[in-house]
Amino acid sequence: MILSGMPKKTLTRRTLLAASGAGTSLNLLRSGTLYGKEPKALDKLSVAFIGMGGQIQGHVANILNQGQHVAAFCDVDKRQIENSKNRHGNKVNKVKEYEDYRELIEKEKSVDAVVIATPDHWHAPICRAAMKAGKHVYCEKPLTHTIKEARELRELTRASKVVTQTGNQGSASSNLRRSMELIEADVFGPIREIHVWHPKHNWPSGGVRPAGSDSVPKGLNWDFWCGTAPVRPYKEGIYHPVKWRGWYDFGNGFIGDFCCHSFNLALRSLSLDYPSKISFTGEGLGTETFAKSCSVKYHFSKNKDRSHDVALNIYTGGGKAVPPDYAVEAAVNTFGSLPRVGCIFIGDKGMLSSGLWNSQCYIKMKGEEKYIGEGNHDAAKAVPKNIPRSRGHMHEWVDACKGKGKTFADFEHGGHLTEIGLSGIVALKMQKEIEWDGQAMKVKGHPEADAYIGKEDRKEWL
Repeated sequence: MILSGMPKKTLTRRTLLAASGAGTSLNLLRSGTLYGKEPKALDKLSVAFIGMGGQIQGHVANILNQGQHVAAFCDVDKRQIENSKNRHGNKVNKVKEYEDYRELIEKEKSVDAVVIATPDHWHAPICRAAMKAGKHVYCEKPLTHTIKEARELRELTRASKVVTQTGNQGSASSNLRRSMELIEADVFGPIREIHVWHPKHNWPSGGVRPAGSDSVPKGLNWDFWCGTAPVRPYKEGIYHPVKWRGWYDFGNGFIGDFCCHSFNLALRSLSLDYPSKISFTGEGLGTETFAKSCSVKYHFSKNKDRSHDVALNIYTGGGKAVPPDYAVEAAVNTFGSLPRVGCIFIGDKGMLSSGLWNSQCYIKMKGEEKYIGEGNHDAAKAVPKNIPRSRGHMHEWVDACKGKGKTFADFEHGGHLTEIGLSGIVALKMQKEIEWDGQAMKVKGHPEADAYIGKEDRKEWL
């Protein structure tokens, strides 16, 4: 029996090698979970797609290029389906069309798997429905809209026989896996700080919703689009498409967008469990939208697998929300100016620049002024490559669905990433520094925070 509030401990390569032997440990690394089960073998995968906006189009093309069967498109906006069919042409001319994901799951019995790229507030309900129907699931990041939903999907995937994959595509990068090897080999010494940054984003931020309403476009079921979230008047260009991420009813701003990318390497390599404290500075807080700009610090206390604290800092929006000079001086020296986005790990012996998606691997040792690609740096040349490489994130999921290997970013891993990221959203919504009990999903001393950890869903579309 899986006990709520008792998530699986994050596994590092070091603890796996010590406990299980190299062969077993690498198998666990491939799967990202101790609970993976081999699915039945399939010759060709039949896949349905839910949420036909821009993000899913690359996934459709990927599945087509792999020679799998594209069975159905589903969206509450018929225009999105038409745009998708036009984009992929004759390759999808026999695709089934659905507005209601529940009808798709009920009628398309031959569908083996679904790809989900809806707004965030729809991720958990559709994932649950698909998994309970025995469908393999690929879901875009963040895995869920709330921490409670992430915990529920983590528990469901442990007990399920379906194959899951979170859409943090950097997981398939050879550079991320090389960075894991270098950190495991202690190239950088104890890593105590991580700095992640991104400039001002294009979603609504730091403001309030506009007054009035506009006519709902033909073909859009606006009430269904709002779904589990409260219904609000439709406004052209404010929510759908694309702009929804800035509104807390539907998304979680920059942190929701990128926590599963930029926190990925840290979770895999630094024995992170949950932050013990979260603090921040910022402006444009306390509205229905994500902050206008903010710097959020996740403090991870030392634990039995890590003898030192780790501070994970994320900056977005520009202005004062930028990393300190000492963290980025070498990047400026190397690239001529500060990269628009980035992620830097600071250790006692050196630094790693992994990029926002953790898909780069530049290193700089103490005393050096510039970064060098890991393949050309003497500090990395002696470190063996012992983590399997991937031929692609979607390929990996398709192969696992067909009974060949396991995924690297299943919902156990993606759910843990999401829980960490969204704990920062709880602090931003409360507008105060918090002490976080991650296992219990509680803000210490503040029961009122429960409203931000879970939510009351409208039930009509579930």
